[in-house]
Amino acid sequence: MFKEMLENVRKACPLIHNITNYVTVNDCANVLLACGGSPIMADDAEEAEDITTICGGLNINIGTLNQRTIPAMHKAGKKANELGHPVVLDPVGAGASGLRTQTAKDLIENIRFTVIRGNISEIKALALGTGGARGVDADVADQVTKENLPQAVAFAKEFARETGAVIAITGAIDIVADGEKAYCIYNGHPMMSSITGTGCQLSAITAAYVTANPETPLEAAAAAVCLMGVCGEKAHARLTEQDGNAAYRNHIIDAVFRLTGDELEELAKYDVF
Repeated sequence: MFKEMLENVRKACPLIHNITNYVTVNDCANVLLACGGSPIMADDAEEAEDITTICGGLNINIGTLNQRTIPAMHKAGKKANELGHPVVLDPVGAGASGLRTQTAKDLIENIRFTVIRGNISEIKALALGTGGARGVDADVADQVTKENLPQAVAFAKEFARETGAVIAITGAIDIVADGEKAYCIYNGHPMMSSITGTGCQLSAITAAYVTANPETPLEAAAAAVCLMGVCGEKAHARLTEQDGNAAYRNHIIDAVFRLTGDELEELAKYDVF
């Protein structure tokens, strides 16, 4: 199944409109190219609707939120909904400030999202108002573990039912859920947390995957999450003693570019609940 998801992206080369984090915008563009998609980065409200119209999917990331881009997010999201295009939300830092939290909540209220992807603290802040965000990172107290996994899966399913979106909670254990079914994914490497932007890159990839696989958004999102984790593992295996996180970032993008559908099927590690 995941092989088919990957191959559909490579065949379709979906054009993705990104209103995203300027800290990681270059990496998001390059990882979209690596996975088989094509990026447009446009965050001005004057062109947001036009750009969304010519694209197949939309990725909204609030990582470097400001008052100039918020109207563009709403315009692009509503236009994407009007056109029936998939929309991904990455609520970076929700729970860390009132502006971020309220902006993400307003977006969810006014735009129909295909996928909402964030760490556990961000998702809890939106669903419960209780996430313990540490800047843009998850609080240790919120982490998903094997012990609390059943409760975390139930929480993700409930928020999916509430929002109508696939909920992707990423961390040491990833959960990708709709209202009825959840994938618990165990791929990845701890060193991925030493790079700014692996989550941002994943949200961009997820937008490409749900755009190229519109009938199966849950499986498409799960495939994207597995892909990122597998590529984190493969990239780490390439590091030499002289390499650090800069080399690791590049190796991840290279791994996304080189990954085959057969490798993704073979290396993906997950349970279904």
